[in-house]
Amino acid sequence: MSRRGSGQWGRAAPPLDAELDVLIPAFGRPAELAVTLAGLAGQDSPSFRVIISDQTEDVPVWESPSVSAMVRVLQAQGREVQLERNLPRRGMAQQRQFLLDQSRCAQVLFLDSDVWLEPDMLRRMSEALASAGCGFVGAAVQGLSYLDDYREHELEPLELWEGGVKPERVRQEEPAFQRWRLHNAANLTHAAAGMDIPSSGWRLYKIAWVGGCVIFDRAALVECGGFDFWDELPSNHAGEDIAAQWRVLERHGGAGILPSGAVHLEAPTTVADRSTDAADVVHGTSGE
Repeated sequence: MSRRGSGQWGRAAPPLDAELDVLIPAFGRPAELAVTLAGLAGQDSPSFRVIISDQTEDVPVWESPSVSAMVRVLQAQGREVQLERNLPRRGMAQQRQFLLDQSRCAQVLFLDSDVWLEPDMLRRMSEALASAGCGFVGAAVQGLSYLDDYREHELEPLELWEGGVKPERVRQEEPAFQRWRLHNAANLTHAAAGMDIPSSGWRLYKIAWVGGCVIFDRAALVECGGFDFWDELPSNHAGEDIAAQWRVLERHGGAGILPSGAVHLEAPTTVADRSTDAADVVHGTSGE
């Protein structure tokens, strides 16, 4: 049992004062969610609480034995775990706004329910965000089935931030948009392996956007409207994370972090219908 707990399994430790809200949108995939929660249980700092917003129509996902077991582990460590039902499904933008509305900490991490974080990843992301003073920092999820697929040509847009993170404007027609290729396959794993980065350190780089694991300065995200555009979209949409990040990027700046430390479980997506692009609706340009 770690120092976070009471020292006895079966008795929940008193909740810690949280510095970070981890916001997890869920729909089915209990096995993957359990792995995601297990990754969180391996984090030492900062202090955090977990909010799960479930949109599974029949039985709540946390009633799965594997998920409920990991919820109990987090609670025994002194982590507050808030379980919410958010039905009917009205699209991912509404789901993310619902989660943001539940949050109260100065930093919020949107973490997809099929992402495992290596130990110490929360600390690195939180410290990187505070140090950079920008709107968000993202850890692009890595598909480790691609470890042997080295794509040197897709790493060409990689550009580290030097002298601080600055606001940027990214649109499809601009050269900066081509940075999206950096997040394919296991590209960032290969990139980080070629850099002299201390085990407890990081480097920040310029992005087009980041999916799956993004920590925001909550005040900056709220100031930019969060995901308040959700009611402008049909329930079947994608790209809501791009739309929100581009608004924050223009006012406060944003960055990706190396090494990533976020592993994609490579499960099938729960967003099958992507016929409406939220970035196109909100910004008048496609995010694909």
